[in-house]
Amino acid sequence: MAEGAGAGPRLAELLAAGRRLWEEVENGIEPSSGAPAVQEKVRQGLDALQRAAAMVAQLDLFSENEELEEIASADLKYLLLPALLGSMTLKQVDMNRRMEHLESARAHFWRFLKLCRSYGLGKFHLPPAAANPPEEEDSESPAPRGPAAAQPNLVAMAMSRQAKIERHNQKKELENRLASMSSCVESGQADEDQTREFYILQIQKWIHTSLEEIESIDQEMVILRSRAAAKQSPAPPHGTARQARTPLKPFILTRNVAQAKVFGAGYPGLPTMTVDDWYEQRAKQGVVSAQSVPQRAPGINDEEIQKQQQEKKEEEDDEEALQKARSWDDWKDTHPRGYGNRQNMG
Repeated sequence: MAEGAGAGPRLAELLAAGRRLWEEVENGIEPSSGAPAVQEKVRQGLDALQRAAAMVAQLDLFSENEELEEIASADLKYLLLPALLGSMTLKQVDMNRRMEHLESARAHFWRFLKLCRSYGLGKFHLPPAAANPPEEEDSESPAPRGPAAAQPNLVAMAMSRQAKIERHNQKKELENRLASMSSCVESGQADEDQTREFYILQIQKWIHTSLEEIESIDQEMVILRSRAAAKQSPAPPHGTARQARTPLKPFILTRNVAQAKVFGAGYPGLPTMTVDDWYEQRAKQGVVSAQSVPQRAPGINDEEIQKQQQEKKEEEDDEEALQKARSWDDWKDTHPRGYGNRQNMG
């Protein structure tokens, strides 16, 4: 049909050029897929394949309402155009447009699978037309939680793994059959039935490739969405970030005002500060809360507190405290006030 339409040779040349460029990039002839020469081949290959796909759509070569037998053997190879477009789109390395390239490639692979499904080429489960974000999937069908969900998940994982193994084995078998037939078809020695079988085998191999690529694309899109969400997360409000604190100057910490006077006289270069003053200063700076500042009753100094503690111990019949008190009383009975103080004697 394509040759009879007058645009067949041009269409065949575009497909051949696009496929040749795809094979050169796929086989890794160049040292790196990100090299400018490789990306130039990707650009040229995409241009040729896109022009060929536009011509196929203009000629209306394929329709979902017709049967596979109605397609001419020479036209079967054009069914591969969407799959080749998807594979070549993935070979672009512009990370700023990676999500756009993934969505475009997935659409090409899905269109190829849908067309193959309508013609009955292979038995497979057609993926959804678009990859749903994880939050949409969770909102539509919430996943079960708890131990009850563990067993179904394990079963699904085992079935998926088995399907991948079978798909891989089938793909290898198709590649072996294609390798044995390619020389005969490319040299023009194959008859129409052999040529038709060769193209159908190619389509079936690309069905397995497209299913694998869609699964890989969906996983990469989830990663890219999570990264984009992390970058767009709101920054912490101003003021909550840890601010640089001014370094504290050295000082002498004393228990009360009397000690502050004594130690301050000995170290005039260092300021003195009582415990209460220190707590009040730190509370003003916001380092400690007001609740953490020890509260004291007004008018009570440290000597009174120690006296109260001593009396409390005596009231609780503390033997050690009682013994000290009795010894002190006995000593005062035998030593008059001012005993041993000879500082002011002549």
